[in-house]
Amino acid sequence: MRSRNSLFLLIPLLKTTCFAGTFALLGPQTGSWPAVLSSVGHLPGPATAADIFVAPPNTPAAADWMAKVRGGAALILEGSSPLAASFGFKPGAETVSMLHLVDIHNPALPVIWEKAVEIPRTEVPSGATVFAKERWSGAPVVAGQKLGAGAVLWVAASPGKTGYERFPYLMQSLAGLGFEPAFRSSKLWAFFDYSYRTRADLDYLATRWREAGISALHVASWHFYDPAPDRDEYLKRLIEACHRHGVLVYAWVELPHVSEGFWNAHPEWREKTAVLQDAQLDWRKLMNLQNRDCVAAVRTGLQQMIGRFDWDGVNLAELYFESLEGAGNPARFTPMNADARAAFRAESGWDPLEIWKSHNDAKSLRQYLDFRANLARKMQEEWLNTVEGFKSGLDVVLTHVDDRFDTGMKDSIGADASRVLPLLDTHSFSFLIEDPATVWNLGPQRYPEIAKRYQPLTTHPDKLAIDINIVDRYQDVYPTKQQTGAELFQLVHLASKAFPRVALYFENSILKPDLGLLAASSAVVTKYSGTKTKDHRRVSLESPSDVELVWGNDGAMVDGKAWPATGKGVVRLPAGSHVVETASHRDGIAITDLNARLKSASAEGKRVAFEYSSDSRAVVRFDRRPQAMEIDGTAFPATCVEGSDCAILLPKGGHKVLVN
Repeated sequence: MRSRNSLFLLIPLLKTTCFAGTFALLGPQTGSWPAVLSSVGHLPGPATAADIFVAPPNTPAAADWMAKVRGGAALILEGSSPLAASFGFKPGAETVSMLHLVDIHNPALPVIWEKAVEIPRTEVPSGATVFAKERWSGAPVVAGQKLGAGAVLWVAASPGKTGYERFPYLMQSLAGLGFEPAFRSSKLWAFFDYSYRTRADLDYLATRWREAGISALHVASWHFYDPAPDRDEYLKRLIEACHRHGVLVYAWVELPHVSEGFWNAHPEWREKTAVLQDAQLDWRKLMNLQNRDCVAAVRTGLQQMIGRFDWDGVNLAELYFESLEGAGNPARFTPMNADARAAFRAESGWDPLEIWKSHNDAKSLRQYLDFRANLARKMQEEWLNTVEGFKSGLDVVLTHVDDRFDTGMKDSIGADASRVLPLLDTHSFSFLIEDPATVWNLGPQRYPEIAKRYQPLTTHPDKLAIDINIVDRYQDVYPTKQQTGAELFQLVHLASKAFPRVALYFENSILKPDLGLLAASSAVVTKYSGTKTKDHRRVSLESPSDVELVWGNDGAMVDGKAWPATGKGVVRLPAGSHVVETASHRDGIAITDLNARLKSASAEGKRVAFEYSSDSRAVVRFDRRPQAMEIDGTAFPATCVEGSDCAILLPKGGHKVLVN
């Protein structure tokens, strides 16, 4: 007898891929489908020209739908309907209580709904792939089938109010049927801790990161603060591999934590909590950065660490105090080192340790909390000045926990964005807003709201960035404890629309099924239309930032001119409105990847010109080594990174490049 688990065998799908740009909803009730589909870049469009169609429950059957699907359309069928039955998805009399699902994209991941839903057990057509089933009965809940040049995808119920609380991997299922997003972007940042990747193939990882749209890796540099031959060799190889594949590398610094070795060597400089214990809090071992001898020693060691490796930038992360419980937990409350207490005593006339004794009142606590927030701001300015003097060409990032959406953060840890953001008037850095744990259970719509609260605080909104924590959450969340699939894509997509830069914490927590669509979720395209015949494709699109149009192997012409920024199946476009059309392949050199903002490009014969801007060094990759290069009219060595297909490191800033 064949086991019910045989439903779970993944039937090999045809390799034909349609790059879907638009969707249309049949009927007036759209539900959450626009949020689901737009999260990976699909745009709403007219039914006369859409690539993807969504049919709600009870949609009547129509004879022309089979022809439309076989001709190249994707049809999503929700629940039971005559139209679904006409494609072989037929509900039976038995109902199944749906609560716990298993999905083939990640079978080990528990997918649990907040509330059970009674759904008819549905017969799926022979040859269909069951992507997800009910855990105990094996009843199918998501299934699909290729039909001619198109496909059908059936889901047993609505995706839910938000679009992600029931079926995490709908977009992976649609892509598996051959309908992948038409756009992608390659500007995400990701945090990286080498302890999770000590034995991995570094070129494999760098390739995978770049394909997932990651432009820069922020590496936990405290592991490398103290020289060690094995660790140093590992980091050098990691940076080389990243540069070969177009990924930049930043030193992720977690002051007041310096390193394990520094903590052990200098007990006299350890930070103190309000119970005068050494401030070893969670994994961080905090040092006293109000002590000038400690600061001098840290500065020397940090400068040496920056100099030992070929970094592209530095991220000063979480440079403030503990703890999230604030003064309510004196065993975790900092800073209570002798230097900070002396400075406060000189201002106020009393020791802040008295907050828990004779000065146990709201006014006294407020006095010290304000002193503490100003002290954090002084530390941040001092270390910005310090890092800026280390090495020319370094990009600088300041990671700062959000204290506008969660307003309690200022008093808890001394983080006050209103004190720090004015530094953008005199310093050049990205202000990376860290999403605090207290709001991880809230939905993707929080990112536009966070952006609204920060933009009035600075005249440099282009320097704002957001950090999404992809971790197991302590709150009751559904359908998965960690953000994945539809929820992750909505988070990244709405964050990318609200902020010019999005970071992910951390690289190792991004689940494997999400990597293939991550770059699509970060792309922002505001207008799109396209036509395609057997021999010609024409696409019109508009984007507020540079974007990659998935194009395949055809040559491309952009805005009526030969275009050199093509390779690896995509056409790279600057921000703005553009028309891309099929063209014959150029013989000249091609730009296959550019880790920078592309401003313009042109090709004339075998000569290529392009303009870019970058806050750090840039990486350009060509399909062959240039014979000669010029930057801003001056000869520049066309030296490919060793072992690469010709990746070349370019200087920071805005520049014009000419390549022969």
